[in-house]
Amino acid sequence: MSAVFSNPSELKEISRTLYNYLRLPVSQETIPGDFLEAAIAFVRNSERLNTYDYIDVLDRANAVGWSIKSTKVTTPLTWKRAKLPGQAELVEKSREGAGGLQDLGDRIIQFCNSHATQSMSKYDLDEIGYCRLILMKNREILYFEKSLCSAISPKIFEESDFVWNWSNQKITSGKEQLQSLHGFNRHTGRRWWAWHGLGENQLHFTGERAWWPESSGNQVLKFKMPESDEKISFEALAGLLDTLR
Repeated sequence: MSAVFSNPSELKEISRTLYNYLRLPVSQETIPGDFLEAAIAFVRNSERLNTYDYIDVLDRANAVGWSIKSTKVTTPLTWKRAKLPGQAELVEKSREGAGGLQDLGDRIIQFCNSHATQSMSKYDLDEIGYCRLILMKNREILYFEKSLCSAISPKIFEESDFVWNWSNQKITSGKEQLQSLHGFNRHTGRRWWAWHGLGENQLHFTGERAWWPESSGNQVLKFKMPESDEKISFEALAGLLDTLR
């Protein structure tokens, strides 16, 4: 099995750690990305980088790293701010015809691929994995692991898989909303990308939903959040911490 994947005992420990976090009186039925990164680093005997690199956790011994994301099901997933070289000229040419439009979209996909391959090169990795946690509407936690790219196959996305167009201009509450560039998967017709290159350069990755598992599997965890009677009180937590002095 690839080193990016947790074995059954590690998955069980990840589940236990996340569940116990949600039992704490300070938790608000969310699992922050910082905590998930720390939990994965602890269970996988790895290090949390706390950088702007694509990978968040690094296992030097096995030459693997992980990109880690934790959000509510309703929260848009941001790849990162995508500021492109020669951006103003690329945007201008995208207004002139299909060729310029596709070129701008291709540059966005290349930006995403290069974000990952830079980490692969910097840390001399064999493979990059993806650890993803989603808080579903039914108070269920979904966690899964996925292999994204490797030294042998370094591209996460193919430029030719996407077609692009600018969104329609909108005015909401008397305020003009800037257009965004939308990327659609040409095989399914579904939108995968929204790049806000006329504003703060946020790149939203809605196509990530295509990665979500449809059913349970070897690298999938599903469990319910603790009920109120399973939560630890502040008094009990303070008493527990006193015993550890």
